[in-house]
Amino acid sequence: MAIKIFCDFDGTITEGDNIVTLIKQFASPSAKVLTSDVLSGKISIREGVEKMFSTIPSSKKEEMTKFVTESTKIREGFQDFIQFVKQSDYDLKVVSGGLDFFVHPILADYLPSSDVLCNRTDFSGENVIIHWDHSCDTHCSNDCGMCKPSVMRKFSSSDDFIIVIGDSITDLQIAKEANLIFARDFLIEKCEELSLPYIPFTNFHDIQTALHKEVLV
Repeated sequence: MAIKIFCDFDGTITEGDNIVTLIKQFASPSAKVLTSDVLSGKISIREGVEKMFSTIPSSKKEEMTKFVTESTKIREGFQDFIQFVKQSDYDLKVVSGGLDFFVHPILADYLPSSDVLCNRTDFSGENVIIHWDHSCDTHCSNDCGMCKPSVMRKFSSSDDFIIVIGDSITDLQIAKEANLIFARDFLIEKCEELSLPYIPFTNFHDIQTALHKEVLV
């Protein structure tokens, strides 16, 4: 049995949610309504994020990249967690609904790019276009955009032990299929609503401790 860890990025590895921060800083005021519609399930995550970023001019790329990379704070314990995962011979994939122009630069010092899966951005036109390279497979009809359950199926087998680490609505579908969930913030609310067992965490030291003492000893 292999241990496969699928970890969210925004709001999980990072202290804040970069998508939300970028939308507030650069998107049109109409994006606020779209954010509410995504969280309530009125529209899909893919549709919401696509519409929000389509209001941002491509000329803002450098400004957005600088803004995010300079303001992002990595959650405590992540570097130690990376070493723990390597030493334990666990397989870790960062599965992010975020965008490549900021996800890859932020994680470049922590993980090889092949272990970081996210959405691709196109700045060649007037406004930002998102390419959904990890969209839903035939087993998912939620129009996820970045479909985390589909990624999980691609990189794991039925006898693997699946660990999911996340914080938001984008992590809910993959959490439903996990053997073990580490949750914070909005994902905790959804887990409790759906009676999904989970372990809460504040930082990656909490997760490492739980894996040492409670789960995989």
